[in-house]
Amino acid sequence: MIETPQGPKHVAIIMDGNGRWAQSRGKPRLFGHHAGAKRVKEIVRACPAQGVKYLTIFAFSTENWKRTQTEVAGLMSLFRTYIRGEMRSLKKEGVRVRFIGDRVRLDRKLANLMDDLEAETKDNDVTHLTIALNYGGRDEVARAVKDMARDVAAGTLDAESVDETTLTAYLDTRVLPDPDLVIRTSGEARISNFLLWQSAYAEYEFIDTLWPDFSTDVFADVLSRYGVRDRRFGGVNV
Repeated sequence: MIETPQGPKHVAIIMDGNGRWAQSRGKPRLFGHHAGAKRVKEIVRACPAQGVKYLTIFAFSTENWKRTQTEVAGLMSLFRTYIRGEMRSLKKEGVRVRFIGDRVRLDRKLANLMDDLEAETKDNDVTHLTIALNYGGRDEVARAVKDMARDVAAGTLDAESVDETTLTAYLDTRVLPDPDLVIRTSGEARISNFLLWQSAYAEYEFIDTLWPDFSTDVFADVLSRYGVRDRRFGGVNV
C-alpha cells in the first residue's frame, strides 16, 4: 500500500488488451471488454487505499469508430449497462464521475445516462473517476482552440493575453490536476492520442499485462515504482 507523499495522486490508464485477452481464450472480443469493465470496478475501489485521488481511464477513443460495427455497438451497449448498474454503488462509495470527450457523436440515450451519472455523483469527493469516451487528445485541443477563437472574436478574451494557462482552462480536464502517472497495459509502448497536453510531465509505465489481468496487486506494484522516481520537472537536484 502506498502511503508516502511521493505516491501519485492522479493516475491515468490506457486500458489496452481486452480483445487479445478474449481471443486467446477462444472468445469474441466483446467478452474481453466485459471482463475489462469488471476490472475497472476493482481498480476504482482500490484507489483510496493506494492514495490515488484522481483516476482517469481511456474507455473509447475518437479512432475506435474504425472498429467493426458489431464491436462498436457492443461497446456502446456495455457503457450504458455499466452506468445503469454502477450508478448507485459509485454514489454510495463516494466516487465522483466525470466524462471527457466529444459527446456529439454519441447516441442520446448514452449521453443522457452520462449526464445523470455526473449529476448523481457531483457531491462526492473520495475518488474522482474521469472516463474518456469518444476522446482524443488532438480533438480536445482543437475544440479548445475553437472555443478560444470564438471568445476572442466576441471580445471576451484578449488574444495577447493567451498563454498555456489560458488553453488549459478550455480543455475538458480544466477542473482536474494533470496526471502524475500514465499507465498503458498490454505491452504497447505508445500514448495513442491520450491526454497529450496534460501529460507533459507525467511519468509513464508501459507494462505487458493485458487489462483484464490488471489486478489490484499489479496496480500497487506499478505505484510503488513511481514512488522511487526522481521527478525534477526540468530542473536539477543539487
